[in-house]
Amino acid sequence: MNTEVEIGVGALLPEQVVAVARHDAKVSLSEESVAAMTASRAVIEELVTDSKPHYGVSTGFGALATKHIPVELRSQLQRSLIRSHAASSGAEVDREVVRGLMLNRLSTLATGRTGVRPSTAQAYVELLNAGITPVIGEYGSLGCSGDLAPLSHCALALMGEGEVRDRDGVTLPAAEALANAGLQPIELREKEGLALINGTDGMLGMLILASHDLHRLFAIADLAAAMSVEGLLGTDSVFAEDLHALRPHPGQRDSAANIRAVLAGSALIAENRAEGSFTRVQDAYSLRCAPQVHGAARATLSHVESVAGYELSSAVDNPVVTLDGRVESNGNFHGAPVGYALDFLAIAVADVASMSERRTDRFLDKSRNHGLNAFLADDPGVDSGHMIAQYTQAGIVSELKRLAAPASVDSIPSSAMQEDHVSMGWAAGLKLRRALDGLTRVLAIEILTSARAMDFRDGGVSSSKGSPATTAARALIREHVAGPGTDRYLAPEIEAVRVLVDDGSLLAAAESRLEKPLL
Repeated sequence: MNTEVEIGVGALLPEQVVAVARHDAKVSLSEESVAAMTASRAVIEELVTDSKPHYGVSTGFGALATKHIPVELRSQLQRSLIRSHAASSGAEVDREVVRGLMLNRLSTLATGRTGVRPSTAQAYVELLNAGITPVIGEYGSLGCSGDLAPLSHCALALMGEGEVRDRDGVTLPAAEALANAGLQPIELREKEGLALINGTDGMLGMLILASHDLHRLFAIADLAAAMSVEGLLGTDSVFAEDLHALRPHPGQRDSAANIRAVLAGSALIAENRAEGSFTRVQDAYSLRCAPQVHGAARATLSHVESVAGYELSSAVDNPVVTLDGRVESNGNFHGAPVGYALDFLAIAVADVASMSERRTDRFLDKSRNHGLNAFLADDPGVDSGHMIAQYTQAGIVSELKRLAAPASVDSIPSSAMQEDHVSMGWAAGLKLRRALDGLTRVLAIEILTSARAMDFRDGGVSSSKGSPATTAARALIREHVAGPGTDRYLAPEIEAVRVLVDDGSLLAAAESRLEKPLL
């Protein structure tokens, strides 16, 4: 993706964050943002010789804010801040998370409300465009006073210190990476170190990336539910538009519409209806209540995206330079709004996955799968079929329920009780990323299982009784995974379908047979 993202004083769009974080889109600063930064920097410069203490300009930080710093030590103050705060630990954070964090911080700098020099913001532009990514450990942010440790590692790289990865993923010292890219380390001035690390940028980036992925995953969940309804000889009558108009939640309406569209033209469901072979009074909740659960998840996503929109429109720093030239301390760096949203999404993800696992389990139970072999085995007893695939699902769903426990309800005081209530939003973001990976795998196993069940029903894609959309999805799967037979190595088949879910190709295959994309 070669689209350039121009960063101005206004809000970035979520799709711009995804383009830069995930697809290496180039970035640039608008003339308006350069002018705004120049004006606010002039305000900071006037405070440098002021005898009155100004936080981050002539004082220490956090609990050391009462310490006056002489003019000649203030550059050292900024360097010391960054070096001491670059204290992360643990597994390395994904590249796209780091790039999203850097872009969001750059966007706040570009508002002109932080008091940094335009040249400092430009250094971030050059770091992003060069594909240089600081190495950051997963631990170090409490989600308050900003994502301090992660952002400090990024600022450290601007100074030519610490470890980074280059565009090719090679780890090397920051000074060497900058030199290779033709870039010079920067010397931080008053207030700049603080401005580079005082934001909710990492957790916001994770929120935006997760939201982007969940639009696809919730559509896949509807596709999976439809395939299971078909494979389990369920009824599509419960998805009727007028029924869902009686409870007009937008997400529920959209999910039901998706399932109706995917099932449209299913010969198997039509046969069931015509022959009166559907004798159950009602399908199980995991089938007939899919729109209600998937719809609630969509509503959660809609709320979360409104939070992200507000955050993208924010200038998060402490202190800030106001439009009328005041330099004021504030608490806008607190991550609670983003942390709550991240935790809320984790709850929705766990529930959608839990329902998917229940549908899969019905396929494997001979007493509930309506005429299929036990465990969808070729020769039950000799073969185990998909028995352990469901175990894998169950293990993931169990973990997703643990990951749904909110991080944001915890708070550990820090900085000698100055920072006595923190959000843990960064941790909420990391666990949500793991939860999305789990949901992807759970849905892949359901789809793999329902495709196998339909092959038992109709003999395979060439003689399909499924709808055009489910048949197209099944045909794509069969390009990568063989149909039913004696037991074989199952893990690569699960992984193959996971990739089809993750890269969007499975959704595209189903949508190719629909009049419009799924909602």
